[in-house]
Amino acid sequence: MTRQLFKRADHVLTMSGADLTGADILIDDGIILAVGHDLSPENAEVSDLRGRVVTPGLINTHHHLFQTLTRAVPGGQNALLFGWLQTLYPIWARFGPDEMRLSAELGLAELALSGCTTSSDHLYLFPNGARLDDTIEAAVNVGLRFHPTRGSMSIGQSKGGLPPDTLVEQERAILEDCLRVIDAFHDPGPGSMVRVGVAPCSPFSVSRELMRDAALLARDKGVRLHTHLAENDEDIAYSLETFGCRPGQYAEDLGWTGDDVWHAHCVKLDAREIDMFAASGTGVAHCPCSNCRLGSGVAPVRAMRDAGVPVGLGVDGSASNDQASLIGEARQAMLLQRVIQGADAMSAREALDLATLGGARALGRDDIGAIAPGFRADLAVWDVSGIDSAGSWDPAALVLAGPRTVDRLYVEGREIIRDGQIATLDLPMKLVAARDSVAQLAG
Repeated sequence: MTRQLFKRADHVLTMSGADLTGADILIDDGIILAVGHDLSPENAEVSDLRGRVVTPGLINTHHHLFQTLTRAVPGGQNALLFGWLQTLYPIWARFGPDEMRLSAELGLAELALSGCTTSSDHLYLFPNGARLDDTIEAAVNVGLRFHPTRGSMSIGQSKGGLPPDTLVEQERAILEDCLRVIDAFHDPGPGSMVRVGVAPCSPFSVSRELMRDAALLARDKGVRLHTHLAENDEDIAYSLETFGCRPGQYAEDLGWTGDDVWHAHCVKLDAREIDMFAASGTGVAHCPCSNCRLGSGVAPVRAMRDAGVPVGLGVDGSASNDQASLIGEARQAMLLQRVIQGADAMSAREALDLATLGGARALGRDDIGAIAPGFRADLAVWDVSGIDSAGSWDPAALVLAGPRTVDRLYVEGREIIRDGQIATLDLPMKLVAARDSVAQLAG
């Protein structure tokens, strides 16, 4: 790969120390070599970044990419979590490999435009021959760094669960496929583009035995664990009635705490559970827009951060958010903490930290999330010369004033977004395919 030198950026928000103005970034073979002023352009391809702010690529710690083709479904627009799921399960049951791949490509492209270079994904249903492989192929096509998790549901309605029986799997088959995808795709090395996780959907859709066995399997294979936890009041009530304890206690009892675990939502964690997560290094994927959309509440992010819980941001599925914007999630996270605790509860800078280093920590990575020598060259370049930044006294305060889409995006030094357009996909063709798929699914 050609050595690259990005020159004279108005601001470089390093997230690892002091920010720089009028600064350069030198990259070689996908790794940042130097950040500073007047760096030598010897043997480098030079790009001028005047009028631009550079941040680390943003990191999405929770998504359901398959939901991109089911945005704003009428029957689920005003429902709480359980009712929303029951509306959408029959539609998702009609998906196959093509829908999974297309939905993931569109969702990842949308994330990229919002500055995201790394995304997790939680795929927990596999109808009509769909496999985790389909979404991994989509991530390769788009070019984002990817943390796919092999989700699962094993308790259908006939056994008292929420999902229809047609969408659940046998637990032995689930564990066998977890082993297959880990062996086929997981790369634990520095700069890895694909890291597979194990992710039973939720405590109300799998058995206690599967939760325990999944944790044992993941630790045997050295991969991370992920699930939904304490998302809303219904979730808490179900846990108390079914398990006789709160979700945090249930997770701890089954081996679902530790620095190799991150849970989605955690809106209803209490003080004891927050302390437990902090002491064990258990991470949280905070999904503020989805939590608002479903009326789940406001997660206690300020308390989590103050206690030392690793917290990153997630857009959640497009069927419960209807957008996939990481910079938008950072702004929403900041605003919600201010609503609850006052205007000084979270700064724009801390919100950006959630979207970068916070996400890296939640995903167990120490090679992304900052602009510093030795980190991977995952960079979001924001044009601050346009209307959304006009009049801003601090163009580095992107979370407050914008812009909301990137001018350029680089993953491992490779260009993904160029001049505000996705460079790795024929997006117009994909959009036509999306319209056709939606018409077929709704028919």
